[in-house]
Amino acid sequence: MTLSRRVLFLTQWFEPEPIMKGLRFAQGLAEAGFEVEVATGFPNYPTGRLAPGYRLGPYTSEIMEGIRVHRLFLAPSHDTSSLGRAANYLSFFISALIFCVLRGGRFDAIYVYHPPITVGLAAAISGLFTRTPFVLDVQDLWPDSVAASGFGGAKRLGGVLGRMCGFVYGRAALVIGQSRAMTATLIERGVPAGKAVTIFNWADEDAARARGEFDVGSLGFEGRFNIVFGGNLGRVQDLETLVRATLLAAQDVPNIQLTLVGDGVERQSLAELIKELGTAHVQLVAAVPRTQIGDIFAAADVLILHLLDDPLFAITIPSKVQFYLAMGRPILACVRGEAADIVTGCDAGRAAAPQDVAAVAAGMVEMAGLSPEQRAGMGRRARAAYEAGFSFAAAMASTSACLERPELSR
Repeated sequence: MTLSRRVLFLTQWFEPEPIMKGLRFAQGLAEAGFEVEVATGFPNYPTGRLAPGYRLGPYTSEIMEGIRVHRLFLAPSHDTSSLGRAANYLSFFISALIFCVLRGGRFDAIYVYHPPITVGLAAAISGLFTRTPFVLDVQDLWPDSVAASGFGGAKRLGGVLGRMCGFVYGRAALVIGQSRAMTATLIERGVPAGKAVTIFNWADEDAARARGEFDVGSLGFEGRFNIVFGGNLGRVQDLETLVRATLLAAQDVPNIQLTLVGDGVERQSLAELIKELGTAHVQLVAAVPRTQIGDIFAAADVLILHLLDDPLFAITIPSKVQFYLAMGRPILACVRGEAADIVTGCDAGRAAAPQDVAAVAAGMVEMAGLSPEQRAGMGRRARAAYEAGFSFAAAMASTSACLERPELSR
């Protein structure tokens, strides 16, 4: 029996877009001995605008650090319009389906990055013709995450999306969950336990360190107790809670400062809220390259994350958790479930109830009240926890083992 060696990595998102499993993941597969190619869209996330250097077309290809990347047409969009987002997903689905039908048979297996589920649907339908098995990597649980996004019509689509997910799960050779709780939920929804696997995400280990490439002095950190959030400024992050909590915490910690670094659909509304509240305790900083975010995080007293108080996020580990752990800084995790348990379980920080301004403010005040030595200890334990359970090497070893399982052979 010939084991899978030629692998197509099928993902709607890829560099230069910020993605959990992108170029480094593809390179890791190549380093493990697989012949890897990528099929993805034209980069437009998170702004919805085409990335500099790209011109939209039906198809193009490029070589990125030794990896062949096929760029497939999609309708760029990432705003608050449900129609725009639907067009974005459906256009890539059609392009991916055509590509996989025409060229999927050249590969021994397809590794599908989900969301959206339409990417997995393209692999599932094309497999009816090419017989190419695929692995589904579930990073967000659908239809739950769509409903949590707040987009119009999301709840009405729940039944359709649920049936779509069931079809894709049934066609997949293996289904990977990014947390133990997510894998358990997938099994509850019909994925046979024998083809459900948990593989934790990792951090961009090269970026998760201070490199001296960003002028941190320009941020006005000196003399302040600095709490930093970095990443997508989107709906599910509900960063308005952090802004209001900072104002409340400032009553007890006058020198507190919240710095929000990034871009996303909620950036403008956050700017308007900060202006409306007239706060000098919150600042918005434009997104910076990955090579510079480590400088900002390393200068923070506390790194913070926040998600909507939704059952979905109790079984999800946002990639920010691994990155914050790898940075070796104290963490205030304003989430429920497995992500919060990871942070508190290794005593790398504290947890607070999400979407609860008073609880988040209390968490900020508590972190500020700790001694520098106590916070330094949290940072050391954070890094140790990362190395013990969430490293890139461990995840790639597990992924390689999955791709070499007999289910992935034709």
